[in-house]
Amino acid sequence: MSIYKKVAAVERVFDGLQKEISAFQAQSSLKCLTGCGKCCTKSDLTATILEFLPLAYHLYKTDKAEEMLAKMNEESESTVCHLFNPLVVGAGSGFCGNYKYRGLICRLFGYAASRDKNGQKKLVTCQLIKADQPVPYQTTVGAISDGTMAVPMMSDYQSQLMGIDWELGSKFYPVNTAIRKAVEMVLFYYQFRGRRAS
Repeated sequence: MSIYKKVAAVERVFDGLQKEISAFQAQSSLKCLTGCGKCCTKSDLTATILEFLPLAYHLYKTDKAEEMLAKMNEESESTVCHLFNPLVVGAGSGFCGNYKYRGLICRLFGYAASRDKNGQKKLVTCQLIKADQPVPYQTTVGAISDGTMAVPMMSDYQSQLMGIDWELGSKFYPVNTAIRKAVEMVLFYYQFRGRRAS
């Protein structure tokens, strides 16, 4: 499958997820705190190459891939997501510098569930949302538990990505490594084709 077809397939998965998350947010009333980017600053954030292929493809099409790669190589020691734009250096406030092309984990966190050891759905969200919105949070947890509220499942969307490309969708890297490898892959792919991406 070509890079273009993989990107289109990933974007279809992301579009379906966005519809499900929008419905969940409307029903639960949960929302991220304005200006909060705490999850983006986690040093152990991991991702797959495949979830950042749309970003890499977009950077290539806009002639920014090589610039991004050079900047990432200069800042190779940073464990904070390279896409994060802090409002104050060293703080957890800020925003994604390329929100439309953020990865799967960025889309799921806060508004999706995983299964616990007993197979029960458990909402995966941050401590700040729990503390700032305790009533909607508790109501949502109860509704998920009793089956009256649908919630996106992390494993379902990870499986969909693996169905597009098992190798690129199943191996996890530190987030900046995943982004860098995606950009390198797109650059390498088009380097030998003598044409621009469609």
